[in-house]
Amino acid sequence: MQDALQSIYQSHRKRFKKKQRLVLSVQIVILIAFFAMWEIAGRLKWIDVLLFSYPSKVFAQIARDSLDGSLWPHLGITVGETIVGFLLGTLFGTGLAMLLWWWDFLAKVVDPYMVVLNSMPKVALGPLFIVSFGPGFMAIVATTLSITVIITTLVVYQSFREVDPNFVKVVRVFGGNKRTVFRKVILPASVPAIVSTLKVNVGLAWIGVIVGEFLVAKIGLGYLIVYGFQVFNFTLVLSTLIVIAVVATAMYKLVAYIERKLA
Repeated sequence: MQDALQSIYQSHRKRFKKKQRLVLSVQIVILIAFFAMWEIAGRLKWIDVLLFSYPSKVFAQIARDSLDGSLWPHLGITVGETIVGFLLGTLFGTGLAMLLWWWDFLAKVVDPYMVVLNSMPKVALGPLFIVSFGPGFMAIVATTLSITVIITTLVVYQSFREVDPNFVKVVRVFGGNKRTVFRKVILPASVPAIVSTLKVNVGLAWIGVIVGEFLVAKIGLGYLIVYGFQVFNFTLVLSTLIVIAVVATAMYKLVAYIERKLA
């Protein structure tokens, strides 16, 4: 019996890995086809190369900036700001969700305010953060938190509320208090939602940091984009966007790896 189950499991693993390899292969083919079409369109003047450039020129720009060292300070400061905003946004948002679950009256009071804050354009808050924290690191992190905290709070709090109430009743029947219910039932059941929120927050943190750097930064990838537009160097703009995409993808893959391990 055990050998049969092991055989079924191994067969399932093989099919799963084969499907993963197929998905990855298709993704790579699509990416290569995109860059190939972009290169051809640029070389044959189907597109305005002043605005859209073409891949070989963009990657040459990345290689040149990497070799002369001018890229690394901008990349380092932006990644640092993103990591800080990502971690603080997740921690504060989860903590606020825990507070709302614990204190139902507070949740009812702040619910409309949370909706309003979530719908408010965060770019409009940028000048307030600049005045409050100064044109620097703190203003950029504050802009990032204004995006990540609200989303995290809403998603995690909703996850807390959707836990099967029968589990809560069982703990209550055996004499568990609210602390025990949260520790034994609510939090463990919500781990998948919290980890999924991490993946969403990767993108939101990058958006917040780049927006903040648009407004105040004198260094960072967001600053490079603004500078590229100012001097009409759109190759620099596109190369910076590709660097952001690569690093953001790496962060997303890391969070997805953590999610698989926790699951």
